[in-house]
Amino acid sequence: MTITHLVTHSGGFHADELLSSVILTRLFPEAALVRSRDPDWIAPAEGRIVYDVGRAYDAERGLFDHHQAAPPLREGGDPYSSFGLVWKHYGHDYLRALAVPEPDLDAIHDGFDRGFVLPVDLTDNGALEPSVAGKLADLTLPVLLESLKPAFDAREAGADDAAFAAALSAARIFVEAAIERKAARRRAETMVMAAIEAAGASHILELPMGMPFRSAIEAAGADHLLFVVHPRDGDWALTTIRKSGDTFEARADLPAAWAGLTDAALEEASGVKGAKFCHNARFIAVAETREAVLRMAEVAVEEVR
Repeated sequence: MTITHLVTHSGGFHADELLSSVILTRLFPEAALVRSRDPDWIAPAEGRIVYDVGRAYDAERGLFDHHQAAPPLREGGDPYSSFGLVWKHYGHDYLRALAVPEPDLDAIHDGFDRGFVLPVDLTDNGALEPSVAGKLADLTLPVLLESLKPAFDAREAGADDAAFAAALSAARIFVEAAIERKAARRRAETMVMAAIEAAGASHILELPMGMPFRSAIEAAGADHLLFVVHPRDGDWALTTIRKSGDTFEARADLPAAWAGLTDAALEEASGVKGAKFCHNARFIAVAETREAVLRMAEVAVEEVR
């Protein structure tokens, strides 16, 4: 069936129908996007997908609303918004449209659902208070997207639709960037796993370029690794490994004597010719060559072992 119309409600907008529109307009670029509350538009029809309006959820008839008396729930009991429903039925096709490799589809689909879609679902349904973000509450994606609504007294014709179109472009950037980041992380994991195997019992992991590495190190159970080295533009970087994703604390810091030093001063403190820089917080250092950065890493290991 050819989809000719994508229908959501008119007036003010929220993150869930905006983000649903990101998915659907990518999959059905030739379909007209209609914002209406007219009963004739929000009813099921051939070639039509209706979402976040209509008070019905029936995927076979193209209906994806969550405002009915008995709203659709996830297996664990969490409520869906229209975004969650659209992602459930069209997420895999959307990932294929973004050229995500087939072997990665399920992992990226499920990871995006947990980390991106579910929070939007919960917030839209009032099951997650924005205040849980503390001082960052006004910087969450749903709040930022909804801040693009017209001002209360901007009542010129078409103001809501124009604001929706502008917000849709912004929402698309965030969704596609998040997907690309997850796809890149999957590619990085493959490379990091190979590097971990090559490192063996060494406390130093050498990577062919800068990339996300902590999740792969954790998945591999490589608790012996303390530092990572990799080329960086014209020099080489030496970085620490965080203990977890919710802390800046590292498994091991770079030597205290290196903190904030550069060039000759760092060469003298480290005993390594070619040492160029160490951050004052001791989580990254830079050297001119691979040989120099590996020697710096060895010195750092010696200090903490």
